[in-house]
Amino acid sequence: MSILAAYIVPHPPLIVPAVGKGQELKIQATINSYRAVAQEIAAHMPDTVIVLTPHAAIYADYFHISPKASACGNLRQFGAETQISVNYDQEFVDALSQLCDERGFPAGTEGETDSSLDHGTIIPLFFLQKEYSNARLVRIGISGLSLQKHYAFGMLMQQAANQLKRRFVIIASGDLSHKLTADGPYGYSPDGPKLDGALVHIMTTGNFGEFFSLNTSMCENAAECGLRGFLVMAGALDKMAVTPKFYSYECPFGVGYAVASFHVTGDDPSREYLAAAQMNYASGVKTIRDLEDSYVSLAREALEQYVSSGKRIKPALYLPAEMKSQRAGVFVSIKKHGNLRGCIGTISPTQNNIALEIIQNAISSGTNDPRFQPVTEAELADLTFSVDILFPAEPVLNRAELDVKRYGVIVTSGMRRGLLLPNLDGVDTIEKQLEIACQKAGIHPSQNYTIERFEVIRHT
Repeated sequence: MSILAAYIVPHPPLIVPAVGKGQELKIQATINSYRAVAQEIAAHMPDTVIVLTPHAAIYADYFHISPKASACGNLRQFGAETQISVNYDQEFVDALSQLCDERGFPAGTEGETDSSLDHGTIIPLFFLQKEYSNARLVRIGISGLSLQKHYAFGMLMQQAANQLKRRFVIIASGDLSHKLTADGPYGYSPDGPKLDGALVHIMTTGNFGEFFSLNTSMCENAAECGLRGFLVMAGALDKMAVTPKFYSYECPFGVGYAVASFHVTGDDPSREYLAAAQMNYASGVKTIRDLEDSYVSLAREALEQYVSSGKRIKPALYLPAEMKSQRAGVFVSIKKHGNLRGCIGTISPTQNNIALEIIQNAISSGTNDPRFQPVTEAELADLTFSVDILFPAEPVLNRAELDVKRYGVIVTSGMRRGLLLPNLDGVDTIEKQLEIACQKAGIHPSQNYTIERFEVIRHT
């Protein structure tokens, strides 16, 4: 086995005494766990340590692998002169990059704008280098791609490690929820403790398949930063027998810090979690599609035909009468593996009827949303859709007239205008709703702007 063990660790800068200035004593259990992990890694005598960090270069559709021969970093942004220097394992980076290129997988060494080590990398190395400094480093960032894609990336890492036949250890650097207490820096969400409980259970049992069962909205509401790195780590241990060990969990500052290890003991073909997750997802998509109404089916079929053939679908005769006779603004939202894949719409009608409005906006959502690459034919089977039919907007004179569940909002300042639909995951306050709408419009919160509200009929 080339991969000997993998570790989950947090990266609070204040755990370094020069930053914490005594505050680190409040997470003594985490410090003790970190020291134990560093000693264990030293005992493995790895040739290479792979650090997965959420604070390196991050792209929506690409995994960045740090290039060059060496790198250094410091904690000056946190008020300390602590510095770390490393030599990179360029041979592994080349092997992994070549594998990804051969498979058409979106990962490589392109796109680095800052080569300095981030604190997600520095904190683990701060402890490790006190015990062991003979290993070369590989630093890898996460992406905005699906959890399944992160696991698949880990599988490619395993293949690259096996090709080189050296001794590897993986460190997945990531905190858990950032919303555990009302007095914490990020506030409180009831999903924070729920997520941390689920993650601690996975670390304790080593059942990585449960990562795929985590509710996407819960993860977003909890404001975690480690999950995607944990999935890459899990993929790197695909089909391997592991012995899990859970060390500690603390959250005195409103952020969850957990430490766990997974020691590889041999092969275990039953621990092939990606195939099962893909099968479950496909089954879920089929169930959703079996329940689609005419509005959602039309949106899906419009995008499918356009992507497959470049042709626009024509509204079928059997569509409900109101879809062919009424006009309204329409938003079409597309998701893939629980993540937004596109959302474009019209505030007021631009077509002769709702059916044509849906067709137009479904195609635009899948091919013209500037936040995403156009949907490919290979993706179509993984997509789910929702359609919002907008009622006419009305002016709002008092914010007490707003309700994030019932009303969407439109903010306007001069020529700038932004819209946010109602009842969205993670948007649970009027302030948050208006903040996001202003961001979309490019309106600074201090600027004067008018507010309108509207209701929708949502088809899912």
